[in-house]
Amino acid sequence: MRDSFWFVPAIYSVIAMLMVLMMNFIDMWLISSFEYDLPKFLITSQDVAKDLYASLVTAILTMTTISFSVIMVVLTTYSTQFSPRTLQDFMRSKTTHHVLGVFCFGFIFALLYLVFVGKEEAVIGPFFMVVIAMICLAFFIYFIHHSARWLQVNNLIGKIYYDSSRVINDAFSERETYEYETWAKEDVNRIKQQTKHVHLSAETGYVQSVEWESLVNWAKRQKCVIDLHVNAGDYVMEGLPVASLYALDDADEMGSITQFIIIGSERTDLEDIEFLIQKLVEIALRAISPSINDPHTAINSINRIGSMLIKLGHIYKEVSYITDDENRLRIMKQTQRYEDLLYKSFYQIKHYAQGDVSIYYSLIEVLYKIVLVCDDRKIQKKVWNFHYYIVNAIEWDSLQDLDRKHLESIYEELKKVCKS
Repeated sequence: MRDSFWFVPAIYSVIAMLMVLMMNFIDMWLISSFEYDLPKFLITSQDVAKDLYASLVTAILTMTTISFSVIMVVLTTYSTQFSPRTLQDFMRSKTTHHVLGVFCFGFIFALLYLVFVGKEEAVIGPFFMVVIAMICLAFFIYFIHHSARWLQVNNLIGKIYYDSSRVINDAFSERETYEYETWAKEDVNRIKQQTKHVHLSAETGYVQSVEWESLVNWAKRQKCVIDLHVNAGDYVMEGLPVASLYALDDADEMGSITQFIIIGSERTDLEDIEFLIQKLVEIALRAISPSINDPHTAINSINRIGSMLIKLGHIYKEVSYITDDENRLRIMKQTQRYEDLLYKSFYQIKHYAQGDVSIYYSLIEVLYKIVLVCDDRKIQKKVWNFHYYIVNAIEWDSLQDLDRKHLESIYEELKKVCKS
């Protein structure tokens, strides 16, 4: 709700209505109590106030209209040149919401005061309206600057990487539950031999979030074990099995787990690391397409993806089992392996590189840096096994000498690090 365009402007509009009532009350009190004590230059006549408010209503409405036009230009640029998936980033920008909120505040304040100004003279209202108009102008200038920066693809790529760092830290932060990558097979087999109830999805859409701690606490109260078949980012259809519940005493309670699995019409990056990678991949694909032909933007996207994979390599855990505070198994889930993220990150870029030496060099260089920075031998082994997928796509024999030497130089560095 807070990400929608109407929420923040609606809050500002309500505040404007309350401010109008308060200012009108203060003006009435000042004029009735200190009519002969106030200096004449502080009192604004009805005609002057009407002209002032009418002019400012028109001016603020014009700025609002231009701002919405700028928003449409930005959204069109994002959709055609970057990726339709990146529209969410600009629409969720707090700056955009607050700028529109300030415009709505100024417009409604001036419009409502225009209604009250015909009743009597005013003192505070006109001065406050002038201040609001100056603030609206400042926000309008800042919004133009803000939009211009968002149209720069490098800033967008940096913003996506910043969001990915937040999601990664949240996904692997300390929780009250206990997470394990492995569990005794005897216990798992024993659990799966108990009575099973299958929960089917009641709606169609993307899994946006899973409330893991709440789900564990619910399973603890029901004294059951949940085998969850979906993760954040998965697309589910109505009637698709979402979870299997073992040793559940009351089958009527099974439907209540839907409150812990949030399904929506759009894929979001609340917990979906792969979706953030997908945004950068699509920016890179648009950049290397013949219609745009901007390999440096693609290289920047590849480097940012590499930084995400490095950050993941330091803290990534392929958690498949979650227990409660008494260390009893409560959730079994499918986990995404690190090599799956490697493949999802680069398989489309590799396919559409079409012999571009600079893109191939960047892909190998990113793998080299991942291995160089990550000390985990398991991560290094997975990267080494994956690198054949990239290297085998290069037609080495058809390369010119300088291109071949350029690629071999970074490939040799990758070999040294992996074999050391």
